Amino acid sequence: MKRGRGVPAALPKEPPPAPTGPDPTSLSRRWRLALRLALVLSGAAAWWLVYTNLEAFATWFTYHLLGMTAGSRLASAVAFLVYEAPKVLLLLALVVFGVGILRTFFTPQRTRRLLAGKREVLGNVLASLLGVVTPFCSCSAVPLFIGFVSTGVPLGVTFSFLIAAPMINEVALVLLFGLFGWKVAALYMGTGLVIAMASGWIVGRLKLERWVEDWVYQTAAGNGHGADEGPLTWSDRARLGRHAVKDIVGKVWPYVLVGIAVGAGIHGYVPENFMASIMGKGAWWSVPLAVVIGIPMYSNAAGIIPVVQALLSKGAALGTVLAFMMSVIGLSLPEMIILRKVLKVPLIVTFTGVVGVGIVVVGYVFNVVL
Repeated sequence: MKRGRGVPAALPKEPPPAPTGPDPTSLSRRWRLALRLALVLSGAAAWWLVYTNLEAFATWFTYHLLGMTAGSRLASAVAFLVYEAPKVLLLLALVVFGVGILRTFFTPQRTRRLLAGKREVLGNVLASLLGVVTPFCSCSAVPLFIGFVSTGVPLGVTFSFLIAAPMINEVALVLLFGLFGWKVAALYMGTGLVIAMASGWIVGRLKLERWVEDWVYQTAAGNGHGADEGPLTWSDRARLGRHAVKDIVGKVWPYVLVGIAVGAGIHGYVPENFMASIMGKGAWWSVPLAVVIGIPMYSNAAGIIPVVQALLSKGAALGTVLAFMMSVIGLSLPEMIILRKVLKVPLIVTFTGVVGVGIVVVGYVFNVVL
């Protein structure tokens, strides 16, 4: 039936009023964030409490619980071991977590794009700086090398990155800072950057591309042009940081303990005058000998730092010890063997010689200056 004239049309229904109370989803998210923040702060406080009481615990454990005689060689070695082992592992866990978060901003694909097409000198500087913060280990030397060369990164720039990445190890940097202070850590980082930049520039000037295996230039970067992963939240980055701690610390802790055990033996049993005569400033041959000894050794940064600390405490010269550490980390024999897959022997020898000479020069300079 038609509506009669004058009969008003039905008014449209008004939407229900919006709820005035708080959004349950928003409240739940806030509670989760507050809980995570509380856990982080509690963990940081616990870490600091343990770290600041390690020395007192080592003294109590060695001289009261074990009843060792103060001043004996065995007691000195045990106290060193009990103090340094948890100290280094705590520092290692902290820095790996932080670097694990930092590395989420620097994927290998993004690094290659940053370096490709840059002028060589600028590329050497940028590659050396990026080498400090990007993921790198000996096992990734080959794919990184192929990816860089195949995307147009010059050979010298590639070597600047390959030198800086293992040599200026962020774990070693933070451990040096924690054990010796900011001056030694800055010295280590600065000299490592200079060696990486200068060595890469020299390799680039020598035009050694003919000594790269032919198949490398014929190989497209397998994943070099792939898209980066989607944007990460801070929760994702924290999760990746925890995964890095679990993965890296889980792998290197045996090397840490071995290194600390060696350092404890040096600290307790090696006479100071002996180390001063072998690695002191007075022995002109100590720096090249330290580099030659360090090259065939295999150790990571976390494992070599306690040895460095023990050598310095026994009178070894800082420049000699830094040269030894850099040769162990930056010119390890396993890395040379892996790089043989993509480099011919003359280029490996040239690369090792250039970097080795740079390390020796740095060792001499700091033995004279410091």
